[in-house]
This record gives sequence, C-alpha cells and structure tokens, in this order.
Amino acid sequence: QLQFVESGGGLVQPGGSLRLSCAASQFSSEYYNVGWFRQAPGKAREGVSCISRSGGTAAYADSVKGRFTISRDNVKNTVYLEMHSLKPEDTAVYYCAIEVLPGSCLGTGADERYGRWGQGTQVTVSS
Repeated sequence: QLQFVESGGGLVQPGGSLRLSCAASQFSSEYYNVGWFRQAPGKAREGVSCISRSGGTAAYADSVKGRFTISRDNVKNTVYLEMHSLKPEDTAVYYCAIEVLPGSCLGTGADERYGRWGQGTQVTVSS
C-alpha cells in the first residue's frame, strides 16, 4: 500500500526529546514535499512542519518553532521530526503525508492538501 509508516513515538517527560521517523512504503517520497501533522484528542489535525523535496526549505508552526526540526534522507526514503523541550500540549498522534495539492502544511484545512497518510505514532508528554 502506498503510504507512510511513522515510528519513534512514546511516553516522555516534559522537557524531554523524541525523534520521529516517517518511512515511505512502496513509493519514493523524494519527489514530494512532505508534512508532519498531529492530532490531539478532541482537536482537529494540525500541521506541525513541512519540508521541500530537496530538504532545502522547511516551515514550522509557531507552537513548535525553535524546538522541532524537520529533515529528510532521500536515500533512505525517510523524513524525520526531531522534537526537543517537549511540553504536555505536544501530546498527540503524529502523522506524515505528501503534498498532493499545492500549498503549505500549515493553517486551517492544510491537511486537505496532503495524502498517503500513515497510521500515526503516539507521542505522550507527561510526568
């Protein structure tokens, strides 16, 4: 199935770090801009960060700027999200997806422009 497989989530204390991975399954993600999204219980899915095909351009939601870093390794067909200084409000299921319609991964309704969603990986920040 053409989709991403996310991994690396878990339970971490406030202030801790995690590195999420997003591996493309049965397709080459190098041809696409990729976004990381998250969805907390009872909330809409929101864009967290997105990266261009080459990895040369990245964008971040204001809530994660300075704490999260997106990167990609097109040889390994994988996109990463390095998360530091984690807060309880970062608790959510994290997903990645490719840009299928032009537009940023940030802002209301941005997820409608993305596709090939994986199952997500749970990140829980709690003491």
